[in-house]
Amino acid sequence: MRPHPSTSRHWDGTLRTRHPRRTLAIARDSPSRLLRCAQPARCRHCGNRIHWHTTTGPSPVSLHPGELPADLVPAAYRWHLASGIAYPAGDGSPWCRITHTTVCPAATAPGDLPTPLTGIRRKLALHTRHLVDTTAFTALPSPPIAPDDSACRPQRPVVQLLYTRYVAAVPVEDVPCVAQTIRRTRCTTPVLAPGTNPGRWTLMPPTPHRHGTRQLTLPATDIAVYDLTHLSYSEQLRWRTQRCPTHTTSTAAPDLALPDWEPFDPLHHHPLTVTRLPTDPRSPR
Repeated sequence: MRPHPSTSRHWDGTLRTRHPRRTLAIARDSPSRLLRCAQPARCRHCGNRIHWHTTTGPSPVSLHPGELPADLVPAAYRWHLASGIAYPAGDGSPWCRITHTTVCPAATAPGDLPTPLTGIRRKLALHTRHLVDTTAFTALPSPPIAPDDSACRPQRPVVQLLYTRYVAAVPVEDVPCVAQTIRRTRCTTPVLAPGTNPGRWTLMPPTPHRHGTRQLTLPATDIAVYDLTHLSYSEQLRWRTQRCPTHTTSTAAPDLALPDWEPFDPLHHHPLTVTRLPTDPRSPR
């Protein structure tokens, strides 16, 4: 009768090394609630892979996946990562990162782009052509200059919460939750879940009123803003963190994606503004 082999050793008698299982957790002093420092995605304009990273500013940055030799990248285009945070400078190492917009084939190339980065831009353009030819990617159409009067819902509405205006990436009823479920997938419940208090569509000036004469006043009519300032602070904070009612109080559920809020700029986002109130069946009359 063959003796039962020990589970702590291999078939040849060598010790079996067991690595203890570690649970992923978010550090309390982390400036980001993301479970992973890099959020993989694809560029909406060229279809190539990008990595979203948290920055010290209000908006994240999309970096080109992979490091490049620092001596081939000008100092003005160098980025580095420290504890998952992206910084617009070099860290003294022989490697660095660059933003995706620097080499994106759908964007205008900088005039002082060096030859190695031009080669990367050319390879990404060929990959975009392959994705378009195989119907794996459809280029994002440019926004119209004038809003369509037949459309009753803006695709990228202007939202005001916590006395700050943002531009949403999708309509307000489709803003998704960024939390992770117990199945380790992204939550499919929208932020504007059934049973929650909605905002109010209001016509507001394109620039908020401020005291003083240094504030630039744009010669434009009022724009439609999805106002959430009448809600409680906790509700506005839930919208700002982009979480559904189920995950708004769950501190154990990390974020699987970055919030899609983009700070509103009246000049830059002028093609997205709407000058009439949209039809919102859920908004109070």
